[in-house]
Amino acid sequence: MDVLSDEPGRPDCPLPLLLNHKLLIAGGTVPGRVHVMKLLVLFFLAGMSLDIVAAEKPVHLFVLSGQSNMAGMKEKDGFLPEAGRLLPDATVAHIKVASGGQPIRLWLTEWPVIATKAGVNPDPKRNGFLYEQILAQFNAMKKKHPGGFASITFCWMQGERDAKGGTAKAYETALKTLITKLRKDLEAPKMAFVIGRLSDHSPGKTLQDDWDLVRAVQVKIADADPLGAWVDTDDCNNKERNGKKLDDLHYTKDGYKLFGERLARQAVRIIDGKKPDVKGRPE
Repeated sequence: MDVLSDEPGRPDCPLPLLLNHKLLIAGGTVPGRVHVMKLLVLFFLAGMSLDIVAAEKPVHLFVLSGQSNMAGMKEKDGFLPEAGRLLPDATVAHIKVASGGQPIRLWLTEWPVIATKAGVNPDPKRNGFLYEQILAQFNAMKKKHPGGFASITFCWMQGERDAKGGTAKAYETALKTLITKLRKDLEAPKMAFVIGRLSDHSPGKTLQDDWDLVRAVQVKIADADPLGAWVDTDDCNNKERNGKKLDDLHYTKDGYKLFGERLARQAVRIIDGKKPDVKGRPE
């Protein structure tokens, strides 16, 4: 690209000479100096405008956490594409901390107190370990997006271990405490959350009551909070083994994709100020 001179009869000045604008300003005529200054201002404003456009694009952060069925959900296959489709004019960011077979106490340093009050095992080992990983990833994400987040949504799929491990009676207080802590530590008092309800898997006769209790608590907490929602997973685990149908603990490949899509749909409904699907199966 060439830059034209204002001076009558003066040859056009190529752009490389413009970069040495001190020489042009010092040696050129007044009109030439004015022209150079105009161009510099225009270049500056153009660059500033691009920065403003980039900065104005909202960033929605999703915090994905839980145990095996959250770990098994490949967010690139279901969750992220669906969130991107529903938020086309925004940046979708996420962090993920998920590990199979983990009880809720690994997200809570407060577990011994909660467990003691509920009359269950106040196991002190590694409590809060996974919560610290969430905070570490969140702090890294804040540096990546210094302009802040338009919304933060917590997506949770956990509870199998507590339903099977004798700590179901403490689950309601534990999950409420976790949500409250995240809203405080992520500096997001309006943080939405979406809970994946335990599936209709049968853990065995002696454990069924605790399994059903955790399922009920998850829906109760979501329904009681105006920024809460839950997702049904009863159709995500339908498998066949040795010619017999069963509701497995873990989901099918299509089930994980559907689970992720439902999480995204419920989350975006809350972000958009709409009510989530009351049956946990948003379309």
